[in-house]
Amino acid sequence: MSETTKKSLDWFRNTKYITRTTMISPAEGAKIYLGLEPVDMRKAMDGLAILVAETLKQDPQSGHIFIFHNRNRNKIKCLVWDKNGFVLYYKRLEKRSFKIPRKMTNGCILLDKHELNWLLAGLDFLAIKQHPEFQLQKLYQ
Repeated sequence: MSETTKKSLDWFRNTKYITRTTMISPAEGAKIYLGLEPVDMRKAMDGLAILVAETLKQDPQSGHIFIFHNRNRNKIKCLVWDKNGFVLYYKRLEKRSFKIPRKMTNGCILLDKHELNWLLAGLDFLAIKQHPEFQLQKLYQ
């Protein structure tokens, strides 16, 4: 584990963030897309929806969550369609930056809901791995 990841985990353990939940809760079957290219944070819902359609080649009204970040990686905007309109979630870190990969082959990566929470907490979600789910039924078969 890298020194940066250790510092992030120490910060995470020493805050009360563990008892908080994010305001973003993906719907059943919704995917979470993290765009890897920096975006102008002056863009509002309509501008981000156009980016989703043109750059990510996805339907902005699909119910999936689309995450964008700025060049300094200290601001994130999450766009999601909720039944009858867009919801925009915006977070700015005051001292640190979000741990977003800089070099990847395509324009976005898929996250799961745990990685989304880790990202919004400021953790390096690529370095943290959760334990696989344990199912007791398999012992008795």
